[in-house]
Amino acid sequence: QALFNLLIPDHAADAFHPPRLSEPGLWDLLLERLLGGLSHWDAEHFLFIAERGYLYEHNCAFFPLYPLSVRAVAEGALWPLQRLLRLRSRLLLSAVLLNSLFSVLAAAALYKLGCVVLQCRRVAFLAAVLFSVSPANVFMAAAYSESMFAFLAFSAMWQLEKGQSWLSGLLFSLASGVRANGLINAGFFLYSRGKCFALQLQVGSGSVRKLPPLWKQLLSVASSAVLMCAGIFLPFALFQYYAYVRFCGPGTGLEQAVPKPLLQLALDKGYRLAAMDGVKPPWCSQRFPVVYSYIQDAYWNVGFLRYFELRQIPNFLLALPVTLLGSWAAWTYIIANPRHCVTLGLERRKSEEEGKPRAGFCCPAVFVYVVHATVLLAFGFFCMHVQVLTRFLGSSSPVLYWFSAHLLQEHEPLLWSEGTDNQTAAPRSEKSLLGKSPGSCGKGTSENPIVRLLLNRRFITPLGKCVLGFFLSYWLLGLILHCNFLPWT
Repeated sequence: QALFNLLIPDHAADAFHPPRLSEPGLWDLLLERLLGGLSHWDAEHFLFIAERGYLYEHNCAFFPLYPLSVRAVAEGALWPLQRLLRLRSRLLLSAVLLNSLFSVLAAAALYKLGCVVLQCRRVAFLAAVLFSVSPANVFMAAAYSESMFAFLAFSAMWQLEKGQSWLSGLLFSLASGVRANGLINAGFFLYSRGKCFALQLQVGSGSVRKLPPLWKQLLSVASSAVLMCAGIFLPFALFQYYAYVRFCGPGTGLEQAVPKPLLQLALDKGYRLAAMDGVKPPWCSQRFPVVYSYIQDAYWNVGFLRYFELRQIPNFLLALPVTLLGSWAAWTYIIANPRHCVTLGLERRKSEEEGKPRAGFCCPAVFVYVVHATVLLAFGFFCMHVQVLTRFLGSSSPVLYWFSAHLLQEHEPLLWSEGTDNQTAAPRSEKSLLGKSPGSCGKGTSENPIVRLLLNRRFITPLGKCVLGFFLSYWLLGLILHCNFLPWT
């Protein structure tokens, strides 16, 4: 991104770009030259909030846990650098360091989750490697909240699969303090409790007497579901209340303490300051004053089919690959498990009773994750700015990585080899490559499967080229467009 910053001039985008109020020093200029491409678009909001709080109304579309963490690291771990770097530069460096850490932790959590859900370490490892070269990777490195959210969400899913309900609920709650779509994660807990209850009702007649009465089971399931959902929704509700107090409360003379350049920016761009002139924004008088939905509607025109315009065709083309991949994943799973999907996975199966559940992407445990990914895909395609769909799904759902790993593992002979044989020679026959069957779920080799494919790129199947092409080309495209402020998001 430093190279692209040097070679490609930035596009003059009509995006949030507050003025710098202090003169940068030599080290500030150097850091901006190296990492400045990671502070564009929404990153400006996060860095501004970390520096000055929620000064403008539309800043409230970005939730507080990530900017608070960035500020904490800048004031704590990076405090010795305050003589060299101004606060803005330390915040940018803090964001890059934090996101590097969260990206690694998210990949590790995705691998652990895949091992538990897929019961296939090969596919789980390949999925974690694909996550590391995700098309959304630039947003995992820039000052965005995606990497923190991915780490918390994947970790919460993993803990829930392990049966650690309370730890999972805490992590889901923290995730909802990072991004609004964290609220949807309450569905995982509700489904888990509902499935356990439904399977208990289907046990054999010999075990019925050992179970508590039906009303006790219902009460237990309902109370735990209510408590967990309340915990997950609590950060969102508290933040909406904070915004209401700040922007709908009585005037505090705050505008006199705001530097003149920031006041002028509000006048030029039409940004609303907290309690500006004592005039309350229109959302304050709503029955349920939720600032988040108001901002999405008023500032960014987010709503059902609002983005379906001819001039948005390039953005729909950008979102087309991830849309096709997500739809293909859902269709593949439905075709492989029609009865399981119709019964919502609430029917006890013979394989579960025998203790031999199916492994891999099409196993029964993946059902709730496919539903989650499909809901996010449909909502993002029809109700959001569609060009954000790649990072929206890439940081929220493991399904894209699991399905891509499934395709490569099932259809790419180069990944079926057991050892590290002659990597550059052409495979003479299929038998020489097949150390195990494509559906095998053993430990696998220690080498990086992506490196193996790239070293043998002449022998990659067309399907493998499509999958790798999507990940690597979109990774590079996202890096260029984002870091050079080009109009795509």
